[in-house]
Amino acid sequence: MRRLVALLLSLSVLSGCTEALKTGDEGFSARVALLLPERKASRYEAGDQPYFAQKLSELCPACEVDYRNAEQDAATQLQQAQDALAKGAKALVLTPVDSVAAGQIVSAAAAKGVPVISYDRLVLKTAVDYYISFDNAKVGALQAAALLQALGPKAAAGEILWINGSPTDNNATLFKQGAHAGLDGKVRVAAESDTAEWNPDNAKAWTARTLPTLRGRTIVGVYAANDGTAGAAIAAMKAFGLPQVPVTGQDAETAALQRILVGDQYMTVYKAIRTEAETAAALANDLVRGKRPAAPASVDNGAGQVPSILLDPVTVTRDTIASTVVKDGFVTPSALCAGAYAEACKAAGIA
Repeated sequence: MRRLVALLLSLSVLSGCTEALKTGDEGFSARVALLLPERKASRYEAGDQPYFAQKLSELCPACEVDYRNAEQDAATQLQQAQDALAKGAKALVLTPVDSVAAGQIVSAAAAKGVPVISYDRLVLKTAVDYYISFDNAKVGALQAAALLQALGPKAAAGEILWINGSPTDNNATLFKQGAHAGLDGKVRVAAESDTAEWNPDNAKAWTARTLPTLRGRTIVGVYAANDGTAGAAIAAMKAFGLPQVPVTGQDAETAALQRILVGDQYMTVYKAIRTEAETAAALANDLVRGKRPAAPASVDNGAGQVPSILLDPVTVTRDTIASTVVKDGFVTPSALCAGAYAEACKAAGIA
């Protein structure tokens, strides 16, 4: 799949350059709206936005990125999209706060003939032009497999806490499905909850409320859908005085990688955000130029099949931090190994 995405990027860049030479459109310009959902997960500000903007600038130097962040509010995101359209956006790259409510954004864009790329999260029940993300059911499956490996025989000796993502995010639904497929019948779940708005504060509060109701029962692990909810659960368990147990995560946030190094968190899932963002930028460049490239896959969003590009997620544990996120340049050793984490990095072979 990585080779396929690289090929798609290469073809897009080549076609854009060739078209410019043919038509003399070196000064071609267009406004592209990048509509991201929130800042609680560090990836959007630190990764998606700058990677997208840099790649689009390379492909279309005169194009403008109109970046908006909805701060986890669907109504705000709709207003941002309407404003971007009013200001002349020729393509929308949208990560929906609410996968169903975002259909209003897609409809508003369609009324103006503006294509929409459903980025990272799938818009549901409204026809959308393209979808770029990761195999999100596989994310849940990777989390489940890693948790079972970490638990070993302890899986039968106790129960786990289960913390899902936001119920308004279709990705969270897919993570949950993949994880349940891998864990059902193999672990006992003491309690399970969705996390409104993916907010770690909500996950921490739920964990803190739930633990006193489970006195006398053995908690052997935690399924947490992402790194934010993982960190929240770990903090609540420490405050309650529970011993360290395996905890899953996702997004390979620096804080989570540091928790993995010192044993507070067992794993995370690395998604190559740079590849995802650059693929979206290349596609947006094609769309504003009136091109509709073929996609290698399709996904049903409840309104039909959406042309899709799905990238592969990767499990990261303490033993593979150096060979995955560090090797790819996703995180630098200087950021990861600062201060108290220097010795843990050295022990993990991270220079």
